[in-house]
Amino acid sequence: MEATPTANTQSIGVARFDDEEDYIDLREIFFALLSSWRSIFLMALAGAVVMGAFHVFLVKPSYRADAQIYITNTDSVISFSDLQLSSALTEDYSKIIKSRTVLKTVIEELGLDIDYKTLEGLVSVNNPSDTHIINIVVTCDELELARNIANALLNIGVDSIYQIIGSSEPTVIDYSEADSVEDVSPGLFRFVAIGALIGALLMCAIIVIKVITNTTLKSEEDVIKYIQLPVLAAVPYAGDTFF
Repeated sequence: MEATPTANTQSIGVARFDDEEDYIDLREIFFALLSSWRSIFLMALAGAVVMGAFHVFLVKPSYRADAQIYITNTDSVISFSDLQLSSALTEDYSKIIKSRTVLKTVIEELGLDIDYKTLEGLVSVNNPSDTHIINIVVTCDELELARNIANALLNIGVDSIYQIIGSSEPTVIDYSEADSVEDVSPGLFRFVAIGALIGALLMCAIIVIKVITNTTLKSEEDVIKYIQLPVLAAVPYAGDTFF
């Protein structure tokens, strides 16, 4: 005997998946996002404003100063073994420049109100591949301070290298100068763009989650598709008025 729907069937508000696997309707998600473009735009605008304000009021400027020294034998005749030795010692020279003794001497000379660990975080020493050049790079929020620290590290580091290694004194290539200090602060446009992107993605995620978790029946097609029962009648509805 064929089962007939009871009165309880009319009150069903949630789609049931008894014999079929759940799946995501990408087309429904696309149209949901498309119809909510105003909300997405407003959320992106809000994110851009928030990140822009964060950049203006909370992000400190950042300046980078650099100085360079050259490591090699200063004798008039340089053998291949001398070049190999200079290359091998370049890493040692880099570590000497960032040593605790050198950093503390720089702090005392410049009268800095920081400890050597904080200063170490502002300094990077690197050696470009296949060269005997050592770059001393200092990044901080004051232009003059960055330049002064870079030059102090260069001078004190060169003296320390000569005293510790005992070979010829490294040659200074470039001192840090005021016009060579770079402003490396993150730009306002980058913060605004990131804020807009985060805001838009957040709103899109909210919309997608709402679509996926919303299993209410919204049309005659949903009744046929999910409950697999024929629609006997439909009553148009608009606001609080029935027709």
